[in-house]
This record gives sequence, structure tokens and C-alpha cells, in this order.
Amino acid sequence: MPKDHAPPTLYILNPNSTAAVTAGLDAALAPMRGHSHIPIVCLDLPGGPPGVQTQQDIARVTLPLLAQAQALVPSAGAFVIACFSDPGLALLREQLPRPVLGIGEAGVLTALTLGQRFGVVAILPGSIPRHHRRWAEMGVAARLAGERALGLGVTELGDRGQTLARALAVGRQLRDDDGAEVLVLGCAGMAWLREPLQQALGMPVVEPTLAAAAMALGRISWRDAA
Repeated sequence: MPKDHAPPTLYILNPNSTAAVTAGLDAALAPMRGHSHIPIVCLDLPGGPPGVQTQQDIARVTLPLLAQAQALVPSAGAFVIACFSDPGLALLREQLPRPVLGIGEAGVLTALTLGQRFGVVAILPGSIPRHHRRWAEMGVAARLAGERALGLGVTELGDRGQTLARALAVGRQLRDDDGAEVLVLGCAGMAWLREPLQQALGMPVVEPTLAAAAMALGRISWRDAA
């Protein structure tokens, strides 16, 4: 890339309006900034719901998310949709001239490189049937060991003591009862949990926004090298 051109930006789009989730993503991605010249910018969705937790929430954020991304295209190298349900993923891929990655898809694909059977730590029981439909669409359902919920909404994840205790209990069940060899955190608001869970459980834990960002940086680099 010519030196007088600014590098394209990787935009991490949080489709909810909870600033604490966006700040947590920004902090989790900080180590990646030291390994790439590509700027990484995390944004939430003004007017979005506090959390994307239902099919209705997904429908509500899809078009505003597309409009937000379209406005950023001139400076963008790639986009990551930072919600585990991957809202609007197919639409944004169809409409945008830049790579678009969803953290749910990227997180599971990364997990499949780390173990034969993966387990998912979900936030709410109602998320699980929606996720299972996604795993079937992706063709990876046969490698799902299990998915278990914390029973906490997105905004409740801010109580770190309660969240960590429940995540540890769910992680042990997925490992010991379900046979998971690697865990995937099923919400962008869990970004801070990766390291403590990995240390306590002695197994790989995939933070899906990191996984998607790594893939997106690779896609931008391929384009730069072409």
C-alpha cells in the first residue's frame, strides 16, 4: 500500500446500544493492535436494543446495521458483526463491497480447529434453539457437544462475580458431562471471560470477536498484498 494512503479500518460493529459491551470488546481487542498496522474501531448501534437476545431484536437491528456499515464503506477494509446470532450477516455480505464476518460463525469455525467437539456458553435458554438452527445451516451440528445457558441477559453480564461463577459451572458441565474439548463464548458481552475460564478449566476457550477480527485482518491483508 502506498505510504501516503491511510490503511483501511476494521470496524467491529456491536448491534446493541450498551456502551459497556462495546468497551469490553475494545479492551479485548487491544492486544491485536500491537500486531497489525490496520486500525480497529469498535462501534455500537445508536438506537439499538440493550442486547440482541430474540429473533425480534435481530429483525430490528438488521437494516440500521446495514445503514451504519454502508456509511463506513469508504474507510473500511472489513466489518465484523459483534453479536453471536450474526444478525444481518447474509444481507451485509450481499450489499457491501467489503468482507463481512459474523462472530458466531467465526467463533465456531475457530473452535473446530482446536478440538473435535465444541461446547457453547449461551446467555439465555431462549438463544439455544436459534443457535442450533445456525449450526445446522453451517453443517457443524454433528460436532456440537452441547450448549448451556448462564440464565443472564446482556446487561446482567456486567455483574462480573455472578457471571464468572455461572460461567465456570456451565463450562464444567460442558467439559465433564457433555464431552466438549473446546468452549465458545456465546455473546460479545462475555469477552472478558476468556482468560479466567481458560485458566480455571484447562481447555481452549474461544472469544468469538477475537476470532472474527483475526479472520478479518487476514482478509484485509490479502487484499493489500494482491
